[in-house]
Amino acid sequence: MDLKSFKRSVSSTAPPAGVGPAVQGLWWDAKGDWDKAHDCAQAQDDEIGAWVHAYLHRKEGDASNAGYWYRRAGKTAATGALAAEWDAIARALLKEQ
Repeated sequence: MDLKSFKRSVSSTAPPAGVGPAVQGLWWDAKGDWDKAHDCAQAQDDEIGAWVHAYLHRKEGDASNAGYWYRRAGKTAATGALAAEWDAIARALLKEQ
């Protein structure tokens, strides 16, 4: 699935079939459900889940917690626009699905 198709899928009632918890987290975030997005990211206990987890805490405004998760993900803390970070994470993770 490419980024454009993934973004279109947000109009559905459930995430696309076959995507992992972290990608589901991005999907729920795009739907405006931060809590469900956070639950999904937390359910994927690896660097990928940590990356989405970091993004979500950055979006929440909790820079300290986000920093912890960026380190767990092996990523430099993002400083640009949240929408650009969401796109970058989604594009990278969708390539792995």
